[in-house]
Amino acid sequence: MKDIKMLVDQKHTLVMGILNATPDSFYDGSKYQSIEAALQQVSKMIRAEVDIIDVGGESTRPGAVAVDVGEEKKRVIPLIKAIRRLSSDLPVSIDTTKAEVAYEAVKAGASIVNDISALRNDSDMIGVLKEFGTYIVIMHMQGSPENMQDNPVYKKYVVDEINDFFEERIDFIQRNGVDRKKIILDPGIGFGKTVEHNLQILANCGKFKKFGLPLLIAPSNKSFIGNILKVDPDNRMWGTAATISYVISKGVDIVRVHDVPEMKMVATLVAEIINHRQG
Repeated sequence: MKDIKMLVDQKHTLVMGILNATPDSFYDGSKYQSIEAALQQVSKMIRAEVDIIDVGGESTRPGAVAVDVGEEKKRVIPLIKAIRRLSSDLPVSIDTTKAEVAYEAVKAGASIVNDISALRNDSDMIGVLKEFGTYIVIMHMQGSPENMQDNPVYKKYVVDEINDFFEERIDFIQRNGVDRKKIILDPGIGFGKTVEHNLQILANCGKFKKFGLPLLIAPSNKSFIGNILKVDPDNRMWGTAATISYVISKGVDIVRVHDVPEMKMVATLVAEIINHRQG
């Protein structure tokens, strides 16, 4: 299976394709609940040369209610196994905060755990990482999906507060025996942030590179784009393209997106422009 660090070291931004096996995602809820529909989407992503597929079985949209472990496993484990049969080397990420789901997903073929709680939801998650040596995406979130957008307020500049959070989480992970090189950082666009907070994070995303770790940005079709452009989720692709163009130019390592073929073309073209800079 392709190693994430080796892919990142190739110095081009990786495209992570979102595959939601949920009935209530804000953008593509219920589209890929059947294995057949999901694999059609996976095949489409593979043809577009996606770098990573991120499988999720629990919606994290604002106001979302948690699902139990059994239901989440039922949604994602057969899907990961099916993806692995389709491709033996494509990196698969499991988007979960639950250690039991992560454990079964890694056994089924996932090599990345994408934990929006940054290991705060389930104390057993660190054990999964240690046992399997998987990569871990730690994301900043204020509150929980149920309440994160009620009234997000930060005591100091949002970028600095997120960096403080990353510093604490990195230290926690290292102290618990997980290799620092396995950590990927995500500042959590839309997770307990106002439109202004999101814009500050994007405009200053280079400041998250201070840790020397891969940086993931996930702006795809999110509400800040809709609020600025006055469009619904089905019409936010152009706003997403503009956003990922900017963050790629600032050195972001991974962009997490819904519309893989279109965003892969954007990422490829921006990379070509960057490669022709002088000096």
